[in-house]
Amino acid sequence: LPLLLLSVLSPCRYRAFTFGLTFLLYTSFHLSRKPISIVKVTHTDTDVSYREFTVLHWQLPNLHTETDCSWKPFDKSNYKQLLGAMDYSFLCAYAVGMYLSGIIGERLPIRLYLTFGMLMSGLFTCLFGLGRIYNIHNLSFYIFVQVANGLVQTTGWPSVVTCIGNWFGKGRRGLIMGIWNSHTSVGNILGSLIAGYWVSSNWGLSFIVPGLVIAAMGVVCFLFLIEREYCSVTGCRKIGRDFLPICVINPWSPCQNWDTELLLPVQQVVVVKSELEPSAISFMGALRIPGVIEFSLCLLFAKLVSYTFLFWLPLYITKAAHLDAKKAGELSTLFDVGGIVGGILAGVISDKLGKRATTCAVMLLLAAPTVSQSLSLGLALCMLLVCGGLVNGPYALITTAVSADLGTHKSLKGNSRALSTVTAIIDGTGSVGAAIGPLLAGVLSSRGWNQVFYMLMAADFLALMLLLRLVTKELTSANVVKPRSGSTTVE
Repeated sequence: LPLLLLSVLSPCRYRAFTFGLTFLLYTSFHLSRKPISIVKVTHTDTDVSYREFTVLHWQLPNLHTETDCSWKPFDKSNYKQLLGAMDYSFLCAYAVGMYLSGIIGERLPIRLYLTFGMLMSGLFTCLFGLGRIYNIHNLSFYIFVQVANGLVQTTGWPSVVTCIGNWFGKGRRGLIMGIWNSHTSVGNILGSLIAGYWVSSNWGLSFIVPGLVIAAMGVVCFLFLIEREYCSVTGCRKIGRDFLPICVINPWSPCQNWDTELLLPVQQVVVVKSELEPSAISFMGALRIPGVIEFSLCLLFAKLVSYTFLFWLPLYITKAAHLDAKKAGELSTLFDVGGIVGGILAGVISDKLGKRATTCAVMLLLAAPTVSQSLSLGLALCMLLVCGGLVNGPYALITTAVSADLGTHKSLKGNSRALSTVTAIIDGTGSVGAAIGPLLAGVLSSRGWNQVFYMLMAADFLALMLLLRLVTKELTSANVVKPRSGSTTVE
């Protein structure tokens, strides 16, 4: 079905179709991750101190009053630490699995690999919600579901970045991927709204509905995704008295090293395997690509900040503004709205300047003052927009355009089969920070929210420091003068 669709649509139209399809596919990934942060918080009986902002609005109507709201095994005074452990179990599994996912993804068809991951992710997301329906109170069950879901969700990012990188060249890559990467924020926003709709009535549906959505998108992926722009030739050949258009497609390699042994009538495809197909890069080979280590470690701290906001912002808004869980979830989307603008802005600026590291460094420097606790709610909401843009801008740029640039680095000598591995290394290292951030937030928040914001500011500065060598290299290379044919040029 994908090849039939490709034979009908022009390459330009199918490129646009792939852009939209991969956008929706990864939107569903983030849509399924967001409910846990929304369902964490709700108002409870203020007479019960440790339940002032307890977890998940998980009520047992026959055992509790309307104001005494709890759900075993989270009805403890250390509920923040328990919730932090749940976040950590998902993100730690995601970080570990990501390193393996990129290597596996280079060696399997992306369409099948991604479809499997989405179907399994839908299953485990629904299982979490079924815990409410079947009154499951075992902590091990929820930890197991989180770990399993974290592992299968690692199929998503390397696959979609590899696919979009194969279809779009380096021209305006920052802008294109900046717009495309807004799927992260769109998924967070939709996940917040969907989870918030059921959080006060039946929180199980806050997980089941997103789970069904990502599973359905997995079926769409299987039916329509093509992982790269295939080499094709169109022309006319006389069949009897008629001239019919013909098409030859090589699905193994991008428009090079292909043969045209057979020409058939329209809408028939000749599959010709390339004998010069490059081998997938090794893990250590990917690490040796210049810039991979620096950007990976930078993303570790940048993603620590972003995911701490992702998992704990609704709880903070609830605590600081005394709002209900639904309203807090809606307000938390301001951070993601700012992230959409920041990702696009980072892509445009980096394309214009041709300096990815410098763009990230400047945005991280500006982000540091915004990662702070504001006294006024109105000012805090405005800062959420600005902070979302400045924090998620570098995060978006590194995980998309930078990963694609490094995965097609000139040192690879044309080998395009490194993109998935490089993407997985960068995002996997970043996911280590995503696992540490929410866990530390759970511990530090018990001592006061100021401690959490100090941690976020420190992480932001560390991300900035790790880019200084690359920034220096970019700025100095712009002033290097090289002689050429008796003249000088500035590069």
